[in-house]
Amino acid sequence: MDTWQRRTVGYLVGLVTVMLGFALGYQYGMGAFEDDPKTFLHSLQVVVETFTTTGYGSDSPWTSPEMNVFVIVMDLTGVVLIFLALPVMLFPLFENALQTTVPTSVADGQRDHVVICTYSSRADPLIAELESEGVDYVLVVPNEERARSLQEDGYSVMHGDPDTEDGLRRANLDRARALVADVSDQKDASIVLGARAIAEDVKLVSVVENPDTARYHELAGANAVLTPRSLVGRSLANKVTTSLTTELGDAIEIGEDFDVVEFPIHPGSDLVGSTLAESGLREDAGVNVIGAWFDGEFESPPSPSKPLDTGTVLLVTGRERALERAKERTVSETRRFGRGEIVVVGHGEVGKTVVRALEDAELPHTVIDRESHDAVDVVGDATDPDVLRAAGVDAARSVILAVPDDTSTEFATLVVRDMNPQIEIICRADEMGAMKKMYRAGADYVLSLSNVTGRMLAAEVLEEDVISVDTQVHVVRTTAPALEGQTLQESLVRSRTGCTVVAVERNGDLETNVGPDTTIEDGDKVIVAGTDQGTNRFKELMG
Repeated sequence: MDTWQRRTVGYLVGLVTVMLGFALGYQYGMGAFEDDPKTFLHSLQVVVETFTTTGYGSDSPWTSPEMNVFVIVMDLTGVVLIFLALPVMLFPLFENALQTTVPTSVADGQRDHVVICTYSSRADPLIAELESEGVDYVLVVPNEERARSLQEDGYSVMHGDPDTEDGLRRANLDRARALVADVSDQKDASIVLGARAIAEDVKLVSVVENPDTARYHELAGANAVLTPRSLVGRSLANKVTTSLTTELGDAIEIGEDFDVVEFPIHPGSDLVGSTLAESGLREDAGVNVIGAWFDGEFESPPSPSKPLDTGTVLLVTGRERALERAKERTVSETRRFGRGEIVVVGHGEVGKTVVRALEDAELPHTVIDRESHDAVDVVGDATDPDVLRAAGVDAARSVILAVPDDTSTEFATLVVRDMNPQIEIICRADEMGAMKKMYRAGADYVLSLSNVTGRMLAAEVLEEDVISVDTQVHVVRTTAPALEGQTLQESLVRSRTGCTVVAVERNGDLETNVGPDTTIEDGDKVIVAGTDQGTNRFKELMG
């Protein structure tokens, strides 16, 4: 019984009790004070007439003061009870009548869909990928209010408990393409156990926070167990370790000796203050800048007159030697040859992975966390300047903010940048919407856990050929039937999708010298780079 039902029952019981009490009082008063005895049924009728304001009939007026006072009290009580009925019964009744009805099951004929248990911001990139491929999905949400809110926001949702076999059966799991479990490590294992019992052939994908629990999810029956937090941690650490050398680090390999790389422009780089046209990257280094992030906004192609600044991230293609020459231009002299102190903020799963990577690279580092652990050097809040100062941020070369709270990360970025204008700031973001704020606050590079998780899930569920997972840029290899027989200039790929075709795979050979006059032929596969939204748009229009 829900709250509205309990209140309604309580109100009705109270109303009946009060009316019966007044009926007994009225019957007694008419005999004792008016010398006009009435039956109990007649007395009850008068009370009902009074409470419903329909009149008093032949009993009025009353001559005794006692009965007049009694009727006055009865009138007032009736009015109060009527007003009480509005918020207790009628308003919720109208609200329930106007509310959207949330399905408790999917259509009987639905099949080849993806069952997602349940909703989090990490599901949004996956849902966007599914929609771009025309694949149906359903979110199984145990909280009815949350399910209703998601439905009103346009999601395909059903109200049910994914941790029960009944809930999964009502989601038509046995006819689904795949199931995704992303709640908590223990809950996901429980969902997988129930799912495997009723759907032997459906692909089950589980997302875990702690990599040590992955084995138990496999034992439960998961076909794929993903650890995106560890991947994000390694990627963040790699951004720091490669910024100290001329090595490319996490280059996205497209073909033999042809890569796509993200180059954050660091404080002290000779590119700061110049425009892309003035940078000479194409003429001097021999690379092609196909896109750039300016304050978290992606442009492809970037305007030649756009000024480059600290925090600008260039998306560059080229051969390894040329890319190494270009990278030398993006870092400062002190970073290029130094190995200064690195501060890691946060010692959750992402932070632990960062620390392990720094230890493997033998880079000195200091760890800040709210809680005391053996690996934590400074205990405190990273938004507190005194705590950051105690960790040596004011003299450090780099800081990695691996905090699982975007608001704290944004504020810490402001504090760190104010303390040390030359420091390199690498951030982990949970929500995609927080990335722009972090760049505005002064971050050099931001990686979204939601994006990484969504790409990993899409690669498993859709069996996509995703070339990059743990970078800002999304690179996919896909077919493009809508482009066949057209040149890239004729198809307007960049203006229509915001993506760039960086290479074409034809008969097993990779063509990297791609330009406006390149014609896409039947059977070609194209390698496309851009944002997640851009590559999804490309697949919708060209796939």
